[in-house]
Amino acid sequence: MESMLAASLSSPGSLTLDTRPIPTLGEREVLLTVEATTLCGTDLRIVTGQKTNGVTPGVILGHEIAARVWRVGPGLRVGTDVPAPGTQVGLAPEIACGHCAPCTSGRSNVCANMALFGTGVDGGLASVIRVPEHALPCITPTAREIDPPLLALAEPLSCCLRAHTRLPIEPASRVLVLGTGPIGLIHCALAAQAGASVMACGRPSRLDPALAVGADAATASQGEDLLAEVLEWTQGRGADVVIIAVGDPGLVPIAAQCAAIGGHISCFAGFPAGTSAQIDPNLIHYRELTVSGSANATLDDYAAAVDALSSGTLDLSPLITHQFPLTEAEAALEAVRSRAGLKVAVHP
Repeated sequence: MESMLAASLSSPGSLTLDTRPIPTLGEREVLLTVEATTLCGTDLRIVTGQKTNGVTPGVILGHEIAARVWRVGPGLRVGTDVPAPGTQVGLAPEIACGHCAPCTSGRSNVCANMALFGTGVDGGLASVIRVPEHALPCITPTAREIDPPLLALAEPLSCCLRAHTRLPIEPASRVLVLGTGPIGLIHCALAAQAGASVMACGRPSRLDPALAVGADAATASQGEDLLAEVLEWTQGRGADVVIIAVGDPGLVPIAAQCAAIGGHISCFAGFPAGTSAQIDPNLIHYRELTVSGSANATLDDYAAAVDALSSGTLDLSPLITHQFPLTEAEAALEAVRSRAGLKVAVHP
């Protein structure tokens, strides 16, 4: 293999599928062969030109990556520095600097100098990825081999796990998840796994999938109708935890109304730049609400996600609904844009 196919961003809003040389292997670098890359809304926003911050023109896209160790630089010790060739691995996309204030305080997920595979560093929509020395900790071997598209879901799962480890979700909790895209469905699955009762709110076509991954109730209601359903579901208490899993700022005030006294609201989704949300401060004051955010994931979060998937403790395979060869990358992105299914996987 001397050349490879790659889907790259030739300019903001322009996807190019072309042939490139296989990346050169450095002294302390690793080459991975890509097995599958799943797509998300961020990929679509990059391709359409809606997201340009941190995006390098010409970068190979794709940050939800399942791969296999192929070649190891001569300056690395196999089994100590990196897994042995042939090992199936996930690749965490966040490359943190390790020395900024967020990193040294345990928040490498919001590193001030963050680089990302698929955004600023070549990602998974290619046959081979070069992993530079400073990104070697991103390589995470599986406990046992699993279907590559499922392993690729370690990235979105890791982000959801980061939020869940900081939320007071217990077996007696009532958890309301606003949004039933793949992220919302993962939140439903995690809350259900923790023993909580879960209500999912989202598009009518996504309600059955929410029930399939563990939600006890699902609704497409909005506004006052949603509030009424939540109060009925919780016997008038409100939800102990409300997770906003879609980037609609209009959901913030209804989330506060749906929260119980002492409840917790997680602004998990990224919201469009420049938007704002109005919330009644008295709801926060008199109900003693906690409002928090969660962004990206640490390497520990990613390792936990790979372990959960490869050990079988969490089954997210129902989320993989579409698979395409890399030659049909544009069709794969169109499936994401049209919400034809849930998660879309691309194979080189």
